[in-house]
Amino acid sequence: MLRKIYLLVISSLLTACIATQPYPTGELASQPNPIPTVRPPQVGQEWVYRIYNVFNGEPVDTVTEKVVFVGKEVRIARSGLKAGPLPDEIQSPWGYVLQDPHWNPTQQFQQAIPLWPIQLKVGFNEFYKTRYEVPAYSSGTYYWGISMATQNWEQIQTPAGKFLTLKYHNAIPYFQSNDIFRLGNLREEDVWFSPEIGRWVIRRGFGRYITSGVVWVNAYWEDFLQWELIAWK
Repeated sequence: MLRKIYLLVISSLLTACIATQPYPTGELASQPNPIPTVRPPQVGQEWVYRIYNVFNGEPVDTVTEKVVFVGKEVRIARSGLKAGPLPDEIQSPWGYVLQDPHWNPTQQFQQAIPLWPIQLKVGFNEFYKTRYEVPAYSSGTYYWGISMATQNWEQIQTPAGKFLTLKYHNAIPYFQSNDIFRLGNLREEDVWFSPEIGRWVIRRGFGRYITSGVVWVNAYWEDFLQWELIAWK
């Protein structure tokens, strides 16, 4: 536990020192009463995000995510203005991710896990664990554990408008990578989720890892990206 706390504190200090893309700030809001319901999925729903490199504030790509199938599974097709076609996201049921392309590489979970808090209220805290496969490399399964904790409700502004959001924090310490040379892994993200649109309006996260002979203070960086909603329907 002490090692975990040390890891999270060090990573937070480092990200605070190096980030040039401003941290999103909204207006604190009280707990809605009644608790909002999440918009159900329908074919044709769409979200468009501009992605920024937090290290230098430069735009990376513009990604469109669109619901293309609703049934036993909900399939969201994705494409980047620069990257072209991207792996689909699959939820089963709605709100539980079965195939998650957000982190690299894409993960297929053995058991679907919540994509946003199952209780839309401040103080919710839960830990989920499962195993995943990498679609391109079906040679094994890997441990995945994620701690999800809600923080507060915020009114937050993006180019797509102003939204009431539930801000929550995901921490994924000590997950297994399909890269055998990675001996330690850590990912963290802050998410501003809007029940009104059934998706997040801002998502900001990073990953770090070590290899043999490397200590955590010198850990390697994965991408440090911020997703910002610019349009939806």
